[in-house]
Amino acid sequence: ATLLLSRCLLKMVKENIVVPEEILSFCCNGLQGSTSPPRAREPGEREEAPGAMASPSPARNPTEVQMSQLVLPCHTNHRGELSTGQLLKWIDTAACLSAERHAGCPCVTASMDDIYFEHTISVGQVVNIKAKVNRAFNSSMEVGIQVSYEDLCSGKHCSICKAYATFVAQGPSGSKVKLKPLTPQTEEEKIEHSIAAERRRMRLVHKDTLKDLLTRSPRETELETRDGSVAVPAEKTRVESVELVLPPHANHQGNTFGGQIMAWMENVATIAASRLCHAHPTLRTIEMFHFRGPSQVGDRLVLKAIVNNAFKNSMEVGVCAEAYGQEMSVSRRHINSAFMTFVVLDQEGRPRTLPMVAPEPGDGERRYREASARKKIRLDRKYVVSCKQTEVPLSVPWDQSNKVYLSYNNVSALKTLVAKANWALAREKEKVRMYTLEEDKFLSFRIEMSVRIAASRAFSLLSDLRRRHEWDSHYASAELVQQVDDDDMIYHVVSQTLSRENKPQDFVILASRRKPCSKGDPYVVAFRSVTLPTHPASADFTRGETLCSGFCIWPESEETSKVAYYNQATPGYLNYVTINVAGLSSNFCATFEACEKFLLKNKEDLIMRLQEL
Repeated sequence: ATLLLSRCLLKMVKENIVVPEEILSFCCNGLQGSTSPPRAREPGEREEAPGAMASPSPARNPTEVQMSQLVLPCHTNHRGELSTGQLLKWIDTAACLSAERHAGCPCVTASMDDIYFEHTISVGQVVNIKAKVNRAFNSSMEVGIQVSYEDLCSGKHCSICKAYATFVAQGPSGSKVKLKPLTPQTEEEKIEHSIAAERRRMRLVHKDTLKDLLTRSPRETELETRDGSVAVPAEKTRVESVELVLPPHANHQGNTFGGQIMAWMENVATIAASRLCHAHPTLRTIEMFHFRGPSQVGDRLVLKAIVNNAFKNSMEVGVCAEAYGQEMSVSRRHINSAFMTFVVLDQEGRPRTLPMVAPEPGDGERRYREASARKKIRLDRKYVVSCKQTEVPLSVPWDQSNKVYLSYNNVSALKTLVAKANWALAREKEKVRMYTLEEDKFLSFRIEMSVRIAASRAFSLLSDLRRRHEWDSHYASAELVQQVDDDDMIYHVVSQTLSRENKPQDFVILASRRKPCSKGDPYVVAFRSVTLPTHPASADFTRGETLCSGFCIWPESEETSKVAYYNQATPGYLNYVTINVAGLSSNFCATFEACEKFLLKNKEDLIMRLQEL
């Protein structure tokens, strides 16, 4: 900065431009230290402590890392836009630094969730990256990364992408390190901390979801047909490239930097996509991927890419990275595989229609089918998981392929509601307390009380909707329609409440249960509406919907728990909520008191059965 300022002043002097005295004074004082006398304080003005800011700033997360990078020509592609590979390197660097701040030891990238790139970044703009640890598990932690760009001339800021990376802490000789727990402070941190457990659960079943979808899909490969389009053999898009891992490519442990591997993979994937469309493609999505093992300085990395499938406006490119040492006889080590989605934009920025791909027999047809399955899963995940809660329709169609993501959305929506900070006490009657939360489009309520029952027992009783009519007078019956797995069930519920059409209401509800992931977490039972082809709306009922509701149960002792019920009121339920909030009805309190009696009665029945045994 000093050099640049000096050059500007020198140029002004050479061109006989008068330099204003104020600028000269500012430059001299700024470069050599100000010698102007201190400003006299105004009457009543307090003296600030040395280094004090004009206004106190909130406590900063100790794991938070901020990185700002000016996009230079060396960072860009032929269009003058920031290379996605370079952006991935910056993202991985910031995330790794954040993870190591929490772990206090070296960390390596284990996986990266889906990344959706919303905009491109041009030369001269600034990339701002913020990374912080959302939650620490035993030896791994989730790091959340937010990327935006800043236009220095216009002052415009715009979001680029949001990513979640998993890092593993490593001790001497690569041994795993047990991590200390992370305590969230702000409302946003509490939400991310709570939902991180759900994202971890989703990662663990990602491969099983793909296998399950492929098992149920036809084995024959059906090639898409387009008018006037000739299929391009997939073999013509194949790319293979080798890279020698040098010290600048490695981290401080001597392992190849994860961001560098991602950048090399993006490079060969772009070449493969270009060979199909004979144009310059734009990367839109990187599929969730895992690093299978490390590579070190001196390794040779072989990178292979091929177009797996081309849809109408997008194509999937599969990339594989393998490593080997100096000895060619040693078998190659599989480092990573990734799947990247590209589009080709016209002059107006709209996606162009792409040529079809003719897969090779055998493995090529398998990759072709898997690409179609991944597209289905990716759309489900983006539609259900990535949307804001207000953008998700009340009843989402349920099927086997999106069950993981609907379950995730169900539980994460409830956890997000629980973590909100602005709950206000509306009513209190004996042991029952009712709170409300007013937001732009929703009025939510929470009812809670302490019950002398173990949290695990209360969790078991309240998660079975077939028994809810025993304590909730609004429920007439609940039929278990489908046992999805041990944690998710779908019920058809018939309500006692009559609609405006003077007909009883019915619901198709997904119930998702979660036990605590770590100490301090509650037992969770989340409910949301779904649609099932086997249970369409009937003329005998008015189909009702629930967006977000459920129970959270916190253990207070071995024999006592705090039970809280949450509901994000939909318009059809709003009048009933406001009557209770205003004190014109005590129906809520009466229902919750009946819930307490139900829990205590079943606790006593259990004790008696155990005594008999």
